[in-house]
Amino acid sequence: MPGLRATDALLAGLRALQAARGRLFPLAVVAIGVGVGLWFAWPHEPGPAAYALAAALLALGLAALWRAPDLLRPLGGLVAALALGFLAAGLRADLQQAPMLSFRYYGPIQGRVIEIDRSASDALRITLDQVVLEDLPPARTPLRVRVSLLGTVSFHDPAPGETVALTGGLAPPESAVEPGGFDFRRMAYFDRLGAVGYSRNPLLRIEPARPGEEWIGRLRRHLSAGMKAAIPGEAGAFAAGAMTGDRSGISQATVEALRDSSLAHILAISGMNLAFLIGFVFALIRGAVAALPWLALRVQAKKLAALISFFVALFYLLLSGANVATERAFVMLCVMLGAVLLDRRALTLRSAAVAGAILILWQPETLLEPGFQMSMAATVALVAGFQALDRQMPPGRWPRLLLPVFTLVASSAIAGLATAPYAAAHFNRFADYGFVANLLTVPVMGAVVMPMGALAALLAPFGLADLPLWAMGKGCEWILYVAYRVAAIEGAVTAIPAPGPWALPLLTLGALWLILWPGRARLAGLVPVVLALALWPLAGRPDLLISGDGKLVGLMGPQGRALSSAAGGGFAAGNWLENDGDLAAQDAAAARPGFSGPKGARAFRLAGLRGIALSGKGALAALPAACAGQDLVIIAEKLDPGMAPPGCRVIDQRLLAQTGALAFRLGPEGVTVTAARQGGRVWTGPPLDETLLAGLLPPARRYAKGP
Repeated sequence: MPGLRATDALLAGLRALQAARGRLFPLAVVAIGVGVGLWFAWPHEPGPAAYALAAALLALGLAALWRAPDLLRPLGGLVAALALGFLAAGLRADLQQAPMLSFRYYGPIQGRVIEIDRSASDALRITLDQVVLEDLPPARTPLRVRVSLLGTVSFHDPAPGETVALTGGLAPPESAVEPGGFDFRRMAYFDRLGAVGYSRNPLLRIEPARPGEEWIGRLRRHLSAGMKAAIPGEAGAFAAGAMTGDRSGISQATVEALRDSSLAHILAISGMNLAFLIGFVFALIRGAVAALPWLALRVQAKKLAALISFFVALFYLLLSGANVATERAFVMLCVMLGAVLLDRRALTLRSAAVAGAILILWQPETLLEPGFQMSMAATVALVAGFQALDRQMPPGRWPRLLLPVFTLVASSAIAGLATAPYAAAHFNRFADYGFVANLLTVPVMGAVVMPMGALAALLAPFGLADLPLWAMGKGCEWILYVAYRVAAIEGAVTAIPAPGPWALPLLTLGALWLILWPGRARLAGLVPVVLALALWPLAGRPDLLISGDGKLVGLMGPQGRALSSAAGGGFAAGNWLENDGDLAAQDAAAARPGFSGPKGARAFRLAGLRGIALSGKGALAALPAACAGQDLVIIAEKLDPGMAPPGCRVIDQRLLAQTGALAFRLGPEGVTVTAARQGGRVWTGPPLDETLLAGLLPPARRYAKGP
């Protein structure tokens, strides 16, 4: 009978969970991640009822874990973990609430410099706190703002901790450049970044940094300046970025070359950099103790090296700016060093799970960030992969001289395979020669760059840092040489369209099941992996995209997406084309067929729908004629009520301020419109009024795709 079969299946599942009890902690961490993912996927802001249900499930799960029969305890633990993730995300969102600018501002900006980096347009960029804006009360002033310095004249070179002033423009953080895309506004909310903008005016110092204020930022700047002075050119900027996290001197061309050769992870202060550094320090301390017999007889060299390595890792975490990948590596390193101190096995899936649990519960939003996903994917895959290889390759099978070569090749292959889906999903590209580039550069990074950087820091107080810095510079030059040469190869990058929303979660859960579940039942993880890969190309791309400011329109055509303008809106244009799996530049996409008419009045057709995009000084004057001759008018202006002729279906900046970027899709039933800013979440504001979208298009079947 169906009821009995369902009961038998449930009992079989509970018995399988009970049998896997020794491996359930990593699965519990996966359940925490699922709970966090559910919170972010909630269609609106969870209310008291949702949190009450999550709290009840947490209590019920903990009670089952404590007092229920053995058969139910593992299930209770997983339910509690899932509810814990949901509640942690809600608590974090509440704690991170901060003022966010609700209008465009232009005027004086004052604040303290807390971060210096570069924007995607290669402009120097500063992040300020203790912000003061003219005529804006403190309760409405953002806690942090980020300003790109676009002017050619700067009266002062900014330094961390200084209070500076400038005149510039600020705007609220934008939502995604298309529905379903990366939501910068959500990221800004959790970073407590209330406004972003630019300035073309000189930067003035109001007050120097106070003693002890932003000392780690000033130290980072001092060390970076020393490296750049000793290592000229781009290699010095790369060395500073890899060692201290200060990437303000690295050009956009180098960033793109590293990305296209799959070497961007070398520049990121990631687990690999930290592992190389701490491995060198651990070996140095242990060797130094062994070289002093009187000390070696009195202390345990391994544990002393582990203890000193912990403090070095903590200092390096602070120095590097504590990004997600470094935090994950630091937490996992602490687990490993703790295992050394306690005489336990250091590198296991459990230690990776501990690191993941701490990060997800501490900062749940990191679950959605590519840095966390790629870092954890590489870590879990490397641990599981080498555990499997150890079982298949008993000691003594390989000559000792070949083991380093085998380890390098295997680690590059495993990490590359594990991170490839996430890189493809987030960055829409696959570096075809990345495996070769990593083989040529990772040994140099581990054997030359990081050790020589650490040695230079040790010898600098004695004035003996020149030789290690010279060696470090040569290593950096080699890495950049490989990056530029590999990136320049024809076909070095393969563009990959953006997947649908469920592809990456399915692939992740399936892969984790394959790794974590014992026995043959793990093969069931192949089902979601295959399903994710099958769903990836089926997501489809919008037929028409409109940017959040109405200044750029993208129409899908037979040659790819055509753009309404060859300049302006470069961030949106680049993201649209990348998500299409298109490597074309904006000017090339603007030359494709799809739009006609002068620069300020670009006409287009979407099936039977006639549309026009108006921009520039003559946009308002051209509005009546455009409304008379077109079904849809897009205008890069903010219209007051009554400015558009009656019956005109117009998309203006007032509407786009509520909806964000818009996407139009053609289907059998006609045209559907979706908005990037659906609303209803703490970072987006009130829910979107759906009638705003319903009135954009007439319900005519002539706009539908063919049968």
